[in-house]
Amino acid sequence: MVDPVMPLAALWAAEPPELPRPRRAFAERLARTPLLLDGAMGTLLYARGVPQRANLEELVELRPELIGAIHREAIAAGADLIETNTFGANRRKLAEHYLEDDVAAINEAAVKIARDARGLAERAGRINRRAAQLAREARDVAGGRDVLVAGSVGPLTAPIRAPGRIPEAAARDAVEEQVDGLLEGGVDLLIAETASTLEELLLILATIRARTDLPVLAAMTFGEELAAVDGTTPEEAARALTAAAADALGVNCGAGPVGCLEALGRMAEATTVPLLIMPNAGLPARVEGRFVYAADPTYLAAEVPRFLDAGARLIGGCCGTTPEHIAAMRAALDASILPGGSAVAAHARPIRPAVVTTDPTAGAESVEPAAPPPTGLARALAAGRFVISVEIDPPRSVRLERTLEAARVLQAAGVDTVNISDSAMARVRMGAMAVAFGIQHDLDLECVVHVTTRDRNLMALESELLGAHALGVRDILALTGDPPRIGDHPTGTGVWDTDSTGLIGILKRLNRGEDQAGKPIGAPAGFTIACALDPTAADLDREIERLAGKLDAGADLIMTQPIYDATQWERFMDRAAARFGDRLPRPVLLGVLPLHSSRHAEFLHHEVPGITIPEPVRAAMAAAGERGSDVGAELALELVARMRPLVAGTYLMPSFGRYEHAADVVRRLRAADPTTDPVAAG
Repeated sequence: MVDPVMPLAALWAAEPPELPRPRRAFAERLARTPLLLDGAMGTLLYARGVPQRANLEELVELRPELIGAIHREAIAAGADLIETNTFGANRRKLAEHYLEDDVAAINEAAVKIARDARGLAERAGRINRRAAQLAREARDVAGGRDVLVAGSVGPLTAPIRAPGRIPEAAARDAVEEQVDGLLEGGVDLLIAETASTLEELLLILATIRARTDLPVLAAMTFGEELAAVDGTTPEEAARALTAAAADALGVNCGAGPVGCLEALGRMAEATTVPLLIMPNAGLPARVEGRFVYAADPTYLAAEVPRFLDAGARLIGGCCGTTPEHIAAMRAALDASILPGGSAVAAHARPIRPAVVTTDPTAGAESVEPAAPPPTGLARALAAGRFVISVEIDPPRSVRLERTLEAARVLQAAGVDTVNISDSAMARVRMGAMAVAFGIQHDLDLECVVHVTTRDRNLMALESELLGAHALGVRDILALTGDPPRIGDHPTGTGVWDTDSTGLIGILKRLNRGEDQAGKPIGAPAGFTIACALDPTAADLDREIERLAGKLDAGADLIMTQPIYDATQWERFMDRAAARFGDRLPRPVLLGVLPLHSSRHAEFLHHEVPGITIPEPVRAAMAAAGERGSDVGAELALELVARMRPLVAGTYLMPSFGRYEHAADVVRRLRAADPTTDPVAAG
């Protein structure tokens, strides 16, 4: 039970600054009594048959009666404030859903992936206006209760397909378009919620403030370690949002009531601004294709007194909460209010709509953890030594002995590194990371591991890379990967949450000490990042643009597909010179696949994507007869000798396990220049 009504002046720690009337009226209402917010819109929509992949925001146009019914149910359950169905109704998210769900739009966007900004802005505005109108209509038929309508503004970032930040100007434009639609629809206030990064939430808050004097609520979501994905703590968020003049701030979504309550308590220590809490109904479990949340209405209602004791003035629910949860929380909230109508927390925490101008990070000091030393490959490239690497295929069994023996033969021949392929041609083999660790552990021979985005989602990619780094595997060739349909499991499906460029970005962020979500990983990683290049591609302009994207994402090294004639490289550089100049801006390892027969040459040329063998080379192999292996090795040596001034090393790809053949080429390369000793593993 909480204290009786207190005079409004006693609730403020100091005389508040002069505020616009809507904000002051909202502050006065919060001072009189806490407000109960509605529950999860998406949970109810899915439960009523809306597909999981549907664009929920578009339903304000397609199914207005359904959206209105959910609003009315929340009000009937006792909500004092309902949120518009506009969590993702910004230009970026609407564009992504529209392109996914509308075949005509996908075809129209064959050249230009997204529709033009003006069309998307108009659609975003129309949806936001309609959502606000539906919420107001639901409020108006709720029996005269003074229910507030809050315009919901969610994060801008859509599900990640490739790393990259939204330019600040584009982000601000998207927020402005959404807010303008909500304002035209007639909302009473706005709520920026479920933010996972403080930077984005502050941008949204500042953009809203520049366009309206209505109250603005701000809520972040924190993980199990009570930190947002960008590392922001609840205290840091509270100080920054107070400085940004939020009318209330707090926490929503997350793991459930307990975690949200702990985060709220820490926010309360850093601000006197009214607090907001909207937890999920616990953690979800997948049951018969649907997500079922653990916390029932009784449990969530029992948490209400604790929310109040922590200083919450706005209480509601997020994912998994239903009208039944809201009704139970209404009863619990009413039971915590004395007959006079007050709901001031028992500890009488002072609240005020503060406007603080101090820098919340002032005085903070941080010590940057040291990055690990460069890999052996990176040291060799930096020293200008001619690097030689040979590709090894992992075994198709559980035994590693023959693979280790192949690596031992190549090490004795003088390689700097060996490359470990990742189920090339979509044919299943032992995991490349395991093979690389075995070789490095047993032979102290550094490995460049091929990592494809075909088989792993973003979580699995990051997890595997973190584990690889911990085991000392730090040279990575980022690849997209061959489609499963060409391999030995043609009915398998690829994942491709991102592509090779996106994977390079992930590796680069790990090298900065953070994961893809921006969360610190404890210390910077020390990956050497390689990317692939096909100098013989049919569409060289597209290949050059792809290379530019990979280099911009952070690649340290370029490894080419096999070429067989220096003129192939010259043709590529003639086209690339307009973009890169006379030389590529990163070291290049020249891809060389020594031929061993005429049939081998014809097979590679006609059947293997990415390999083009000029007719004179194929003719030379046809004339070689039984000397095919010797002629193939001589052609490879001649090519490397001619290209040596232009590249930083070579990357040999033996076919069909012919490692002795590759070792012979390596020995002859070393003999031609004995000053280029191999470098030790890093």
